[in-house]
Amino acid sequence: MTAPSTTRRVTGVTALSVETTPLDDVRHLVPFLDSRRPLVWIRKGEGIAGIGEALRLEFRGPDRIRQASAAWRSTVQAATVSDGVRTPGTGLVAFGTFAFDDESSATSVLIVPEVVLGRRGGRSWITRIRRRDGIDDAAVDGGRAVSDAAGPQAGHPLLPSDDLPRPIAFGDEYRLSLLPAGLDEDGYRTAVATAVSKIREHDLSKVVLARELSAHLPLESDVRRALVELALGYPDCWTFAVDGLVGSSPETLVRVHHGTVTARVLAGTRSRGRDAASDHESAAALAASVKDQDEHRFAVASVLDALRPHSADLAASDLPFTLKLPNLWHLATDIAGTLSDGASSLDLADALHPTAAVAGTPTREAVALIRELEPFDRGRYAGPVGWVGGDGDGEWAIALRCAQLDETGDLTAYAGAGIVADSDPAAEYAETTMKFRPIVEAFG
Repeated sequence: MTAPSTTRRVTGVTALSVETTPLDDVRHLVPFLDSRRPLVWIRKGEGIAGIGEALRLEFRGPDRIRQASAAWRSTVQAATVSDGVRTPGTGLVAFGTFAFDDESSATSVLIVPEVVLGRRGGRSWITRIRRRDGIDDAAVDGGRAVSDAAGPQAGHPLLPSDDLPRPIAFGDEYRLSLLPAGLDEDGYRTAVATAVSKIREHDLSKVVLARELSAHLPLESDVRRALVELALGYPDCWTFAVDGLVGSSPETLVRVHHGTVTARVLAGTRSRGRDAASDHESAAALAASVKDQDEHRFAVASVLDALRPHSADLAASDLPFTLKLPNLWHLATDIAGTLSDGASSLDLADALHPTAAVAGTPTREAVALIRELEPFDRGRYAGPVGWVGGDGDGEWAIALRCAQLDETGDLTAYAGAGIVADSDPAAEYAETTMKFRPIVEAFG
């Protein structure tokens, strides 16, 4: 969801002045956010929150992430940074969200806030970012910079350099009913059956098929209420809000910190049991499932293949472990290595996307089948979402368990399932229903 603004195109790179200073402990970041256009990245109560837009870079097409990486390097080189805290998320940072498909009509963006509040490892900070050159818009390596001419986001006063942001009271509670859109139950089952047939007939191992739910969020509704529900209900996930994309993802696409790269691959799913015994049985059944193990193996292989050119010592466990979430069990594998080529987190997100966990195997054939069987544009669902710092470090998740909110209040939620040769259409539909639960409960 973009801010209304009057924009113009000019040649050049926007020069930014950035200053990070320590703060007394900011225990909760969400209350400081704009109620309609929140900008946040948190996990277990730690992360960063943005207010306003100092710079907005927009990208489209098959090279969108590569263009973003080049534009970000140019932005960093032109910036003047004073960082008195020096921890991940301080200094110059940008929040980002990218479309899943090369042919998507959705805009991919990097957003540099005017103010960033952060909390990590018991330390809190504030970063203030302003333009030094008076340029409102810039074309940088294929990216289009767009400014919010009105200054900070609605609901926040202009912030003098000696003032601090103030928390905003939450709006009234609301409840939405999210209804099927694009594919109903019969339509999704038919799409899964078609995919299974094509997998058995052609050289295709896996394809991920998604479906949608939709609702309308009244203009006075406070989006931060959904963020609080997600952050409290799913503390081990990445809870995010970037340009109207709101969600809580369990899957780390890539994290880069001081030359170390890590990723977490999730593929293979079971619902949680109703009691301790049935919950244990569900986890054991997932670990023993040949179908889920095969699906997981494809996903791990795709990540390893993408990261090997950037790291000579990648390590992954021989067998996946079962990851417990409030509503699901997942098969999971953690991957770690040392970067050998100086790649940034955006460079690695570009190399990794789309993984087999959200597209399929082989990638090109799987994406082609997705376009054929899904009667909608995924937008930013299943694309990279996260943040990048001035040193190239950053944290990126796959945008799962999420919904996109547009300027009119239309809300579209997405969930998908990995389809392989022995997939059962009814079971795959049930899996998507489980995956919708975080968003349905947060907004409904």
